[in-house]
Amino acid sequence: MGFRITTMLLTSVLILAHASAAHASDTAAGKASYAVCATCHGRSGEGKRAMNAPKLAGLAGWYLKLQLEAFKSGVRGTANGDTYGMQMRPMATTLASATAEDDLIAYIVSLPAKPAKATIAGDIEAGRVQYEACVACHGQNAEGNQQLSSPRLAGQDDWYLLRQIRNFNTGVRGGDPGDTVGMQM
Repeated sequence: MGFRITTMLLTSVLILAHASAAHASDTAAGKASYAVCATCHGRSGEGKRAMNAPKLAGLAGWYLKLQLEAFKSGVRGTANGDTYGMQMRPMATTLASATAEDDLIAYIVSLPAKPAKATIAGDIEAGRVQYEACVACHGQNAEGNQQLSSPRLAGQDDWYLLRQIRNFNTGVRGGDPGDTVGMQM
């Protein structure tokens, strides 16, 4: 009897392991889903300022997943004054399954990241000094840190970064009690 239970348990574990590994993200399916995203974020994930949509190319898959989940759960895109987040939230909720989400993210991660164009003039040295407060979470080179849920900032559009800093300062972003990641910022 013990052998039989052990065999059944082992078989169950192997089936579960196979099932969870069975879905390799399908970038072709993700590309098809991305067609809707391209309207705002650009065909190559380059972002579109006119649509107030940030650059997605160059962002890590874990961060894209984190943000999609934040929009879907309502911790992002529901605050008063978050006009652009309110536009994104319903788009995130159209992803019917975790598989569709993973496929979309796999496609976005495959997009080549091109340098963002500077649109804001400022004092680079003063910015470097101010960035010292950001290094602990976002990294010396703004490369991000998954363990701290801190995204890559390098390569992102300056206009978008400025808007997000302002959103965090006013509580439009990170103000929801369920947004523990946003509250860090």
